[in-house]
Amino acid sequence: QVQLVESGGGWAQPGGSLNLSCVASTSIFNVVGMAWYRQAAGKQRELVAHILRDGNIHYVDSVQGRFTISRDTAKKTVYLRMNSLKPDDTAGYFCKMIKSRVTSYWGQGTQVTVSS
Repeated sequence: QVQLVESGGGWAQPGGSLNLSCVASTSIFNVVGMAWYRQAAGKQRELVAHILRDGNIHYVDSVQGRFTISRDTAKKTVYLRMNSLKPDDTAGYFCKMIKSRVTSYWGQGTQVTVSS
């Protein structure tokens, strides 16, 4: 069983920054991809960003230019750098490993709150 542990969430003021980390219990080198999702209260979980095995990266429009996803395969870690945070970014943030076409794993999530 793969375990994913997120950290780095917390409170930030609008315009502030937070860095999220997701450490995997197994290698992330050959997986299909790693992704960050978020879920705000009363809303469906949505994809924020993903990074695929070949390095291809995708961001949802609402975070383009503000968030940066990256990975360190040696540390089995994927990161989400969040700049210029807005109140609308408030949500639980979840790490996902897409291990194959039929297998994926989720972390427990880390809460991000943006308010003044």
